[in-house]
Amino acid sequence: MTQPTPRPTPEPAPSVEELEAQERRLVFRQFTYDDAWALGSLLVEVARERSAPVAIDIHRAGQQLFHAARPGATPDNDAWIARKRRVVERYGASSYLVGSRFRAKGTTFEDSSRLDPDTYAAHGGSFPVRVENVGVVGAVTVSGLPQLQDHLLVVEALERFLKV
Repeated sequence: MTQPTPRPTPEPAPSVEELEAQERRLVFRQFTYDDAWALGSLLVEVARERSAPVAIDIHRAGQQLFHAARPGATPDNDAWIARKRRVVERYGASSYLVGSRFRAKGTTFEDSSRLDPDTYAAHGGSFPVRVENVGVVGAVTVSGLPQLQDHLLVVEALERFLKV
């Protein structure tokens, strides 16, 4: 009798406190057009290394500064990007953190936010672009993987970019 192949253990979801600590740590001194290009290009490279079928988007002050799609990404990923980015713009926190805060209260974003789920999605993958002494100026967003993996991909790229 052959042994079944073990399934990988899913990565545990970070706590609200861990997510908040990420946001305090991942802060820019400035965020220029060149920074958006370099960060977006880094995200493309990380996604390419993993053959991740994602779309990547960076917005600042309502303007799209970077967009790329990897093989396997679909137009639906762009719709998810817009919905997740709107959560960051409204709450000033990552889309995954916002959803986690609702779950920590025993509810869901969809049930309790009173926002249209066709417009807003508190699913992982959009992270605030926060500048020291300024605040949130934009968002970097990935869509195409399960929500925790989208979130972790963005965090990893930000850590590499900011060298923290």
